[in-house]
Amino acid sequence: MSKIKVTSTNHANKQDLAERCVEVYAAQTIGGQWALVISCWLMHGKLRFGELKKLLPNITERMLTLQLRKLEADGIVTRTVFAEVPPRVEYELTPIGYELKPVLDQLEKWGDKHKKLRQK
Repeated sequence: MSKIKVTSTNHANKQDLAERCVEVYAAQTIGGQWALVISCWLMHGKLRFGELKKLLPNITERMLTLQLRKLEADGIVTRTVFAEVPPRVEYELTPIGYELKPVLDQLEKWGDKHKKLRQK
């Protein structure tokens, strides 16, 4: 599979921001609803693809595959294939992935507080 060269101004702006601001870099790495929720579920331990799919019933198999590949490429998730019939694949957070725990805990607290304020 060949890499597609992205030359849009939007992409260049995102890259520039990520290089200048580590918070933007971090948000781009774990941003998006699926990456966050996948990371949250994997905080509880290893999961197989089918288990993740059951936990995320509104995600398509293709999107789950793409998100897991991105998280793996970003070093957040590791994929282990077992030489069994049928093949068994498990996903788990890497050590740097587990370091997201306090960040996710803070996002949860902030989200809960913000949601309550918005409902008033």
